[in-house]
Amino acid sequence: MLTAEQKAIVKADILADPSLSAQPNNSDGAFAIAAVYNTVASPQWVIWRSQVLQDEIMQNGFDWTRVDNLGVGSARVWEWMFSNSERSFNPSRPNVRAGIEAVWKGTSADLAVRAAVYVHCKRDATRIEKLLSTGTGSTATPATMGFEGPVSYQDVLDARNS
Repeated sequence: MLTAEQKAIVKADILADPSLSAQPNNSDGAFAIAAVYNTVASPQWVIWRSQVLQDEIMQNGFDWTRVDNLGVGSARVWEWMFSNSERSFNPSRPNVRAGIEAVWKGTSADLAVRAAVYVHCKRDATRIEKLLSTGTGSTATPATMGFEGPVSYQDVLDARNS
């Protein structure tokens, strides 16, 4: 669900876009607008993912030999980053990215692991996620989401009538 502040942003965006504002202010129009908002943003807008599973990283081209070369502290940090019931981490959090930076540093091989890890930490935003995110939105500097996932027609209808 959208917050009141997010609904105001969505309403302003709809009013500013002639193709969206031309939609009828009813459930059919809200469905049509939601469908547009739930497509991938164009131009591309990159966001930090909020959950990355350990297996996604470790089972997709991960250089396991580099783990043996980590110091005890770095190896412990890497392990603890996934020490939760989902075995995942949230790279949208600055402290998690700082942990990745602290673990995978120094040699070119370790920096290559860091780059490979970060590939899994980013994705393209939908139009609604772009609208409600903050940051640069580039591959080098992804944005942070303020809203994640598809927007419902009901949220769009509520935003238009708020």
